[in-house]
Amino acid sequence: MQYTIRDIPAAVDSAIRKRARATGKSLNQVAVDALAEASGVTDARRKRRDLGDIAGSWKSEKAVEEALAAQDAVDAELWK
Repeated sequence: MQYTIRDIPAAVDSAIRKRARATGKSLNQVAVDALAEASGVTDARRKRRDLGDIAGSWKSEKAVEEALAAQDAVDAELWK
């Protein structure tokens, strides 16, 4: 099957070209691989990060708590 895809964003083009160079694959193969992965038709499992190493590590700090509280304050002048 053959596709023509238009209006590829510059950032996507750059990323696909970079991956093609890094892996030694053709631009076409990298694009097909990306489409297969994104559509869920590949057997390759995508590595995911569970963030368990940082979960629960929040340390309360007075300045941060004050800044967050200030964001919750309602400005009555803006709500008239």
